[in-house]
Amino acid sequence: MALPLWKNALQTTKKMILQQRRLSLYNSAHGYKEELIKKKLQQFAGGSINLSKEDNGIGILTLNNPKLMNAFTGTMMVELQERVTELENWKDGKGLIIHGAGNTFCSGSDLNAVKEISNSQDGMNMCMFMQNTLTRLMRLPLISVALVQGKAFGGGAELTTACDFRLMAPGSEIRFVHKSMGLVPGWGGAARLVRIVGSGAALQLLGGAVRVDPERALRLGLSDQTLPSSDETRALGEARAWLSQYTDAPATVIRAVKNVVTAGRELPLEAALRTEKDIFGTVWGGPANLQALVRRPKHK
Repeated sequence: MALPLWKNALQTTKKMILQQRRLSLYNSAHGYKEELIKKKLQQFAGGSINLSKEDNGIGILTLNNPKLMNAFTGTMMVELQERVTELENWKDGKGLIIHGAGNTFCSGSDLNAVKEISNSQDGMNMCMFMQNTLTRLMRLPLISVALVQGKAFGGGAELTTACDFRLMAPGSEIRFVHKSMGLVPGWGGAARLVRIVGSGAALQLLGGAVRVDPERALRLGLSDQTLPSSDETRALGEARAWLSQYTDAPATVIRAVKNVVTAGRELPLEAALRTEKDIFGTVWGGPANLQALVRRPKHK
């Protein structure tokens, strides 16, 4: 009798959390026209966003436009949304590594596309589109890592802030170059940066368009570790090994951990507590919990 009740509670809570994750920040009341901006973005082709899902529950998301230092073309922005939707539906996923092809992370937006959508309304719609996508990325029930090799500039720097952790290879740098373009971050990077490093440090990084190398990023709390290798393949292997310390458990448990942290970060305290209760109910008495009780693990 207990098992069917547990399964029903699990399904109800999962459905509720998935609906919350997919809620759009913007709608027509905000002047947001998603289908219109997607059609415009799809006019600017080039590059791709590739996703591979490994048997151990780790996804590898690759920004693939090395000729332009993996700058986001319009089609890449749309593809990123599609990959996020695919990850939302990946029930066995536990972790995600985002990196760039060709030993660099991302140089921001393709300026050719930016010039063509330079009017205010299109710019605002692109801003809302990318904020929606990166917010959904941040809310995924996967523990995410940005693997920064080479340069993470502009929109690339903003993308790193949508991940739970940032790992940097030797010689890499993160730089919010928006000021030099006469802009401020528009993909949610400023709001997230303040929460990562604090308002004072964020003001320095944005106002000074400061080059942040691995050493400075560690001091600021912007990076979680400097990897030993700058080689693309080796660094990816090192990132996998680093992430494994947080994903070494059944997917149901890892996803529950990420969901309670997301609730604690984004919701008022009472709502976060109620959400935590609901998520707790999905794992209490579940297979991983019952197996642990049989093993009686000892914590040193």
